[in-house]
Amino acid sequence: MKIIVPVKRVVDYNVKVRVKADQSGMDLANLKMSMNPFDEIAVEEAVRVKEKGVATEVIAVSCGVAQCQETLRTAMAIGADRAIRMETAEELQPLAVAKLLKALADKEQPGLVILGKQAIDDDCNQTGQMLAALAGLPQGTFASKVEVADGAVNVTREVDGGLETLRLSLPAIVTTDLRLNEPRYVTLPNIMKAKKKPLDTVKPEDLGVDVTPHLKTLKVTEPPKRTAGVMVPDVAAMVEKLKSEAKVI
Repeated sequence: MKIIVPVKRVVDYNVKVRVKADQSGMDLANLKMSMNPFDEIAVEEAVRVKEKGVATEVIAVSCGVAQCQETLRTAMAIGADRAIRMETAEELQPLAVAKLLKALADKEQPGLVILGKQAIDDDCNQTGQMLAALAGLPQGTFASKVEVADGAVNVTREVDGGLETLRLSLPAIVTTDLRLNEPRYVTLPNIMKAKKKPLDTVKPEDLGVDVTPHLKTLKVTEPPKRTAGVMVPDVAAMVEKLKSEAKVI
């Protein structure tokens, strides 16, 4: 069984990003980039499934510019067997990524697609669900536990009332939550081995997919700075300020 794991190159989660002066987007110049943390969890889970003998191959996939190769090499250092980069300079939105992954899944015929529930740059939380809809496959989102056996996958997910366990027939789509696992530390020998693993490049037109953006960002602004608190003499004064100034009650 093959497992496809999409990974995204994003600004490192320890870096504080800034808005461009013209408010057209985020200023990404000279910022440290890394693999999306949720995708790193997805790679780790796919490798664990392979180590249990359930899967035979883990394929890491990334969409974007040439620098995405670094992210794919990291995935292969964790344990992915090979990688595919979908080369495009377009601003990829969730629907375009889902279409690319669907086309690739049709070609590779994986038994399981494991991806992070969201990317920390846009926080859309849409790609996994869109992929499941386009491919007509069962989906288990926000997985905190994954068990693959007997041609099916049991996905335990956290919901408002506690835990919910779904049994999905394979092939299926699973999106990972933070509590699913803790990714392993990437060692230097594995980094060196990853350099020798195959990394193929395809273009959206090779897969017959149009990645033209359908949404346009009009303006990006920073959240307002938090103002200093105000001391009030009693509860009545506080209630009055909440009514007249904050207008929350």
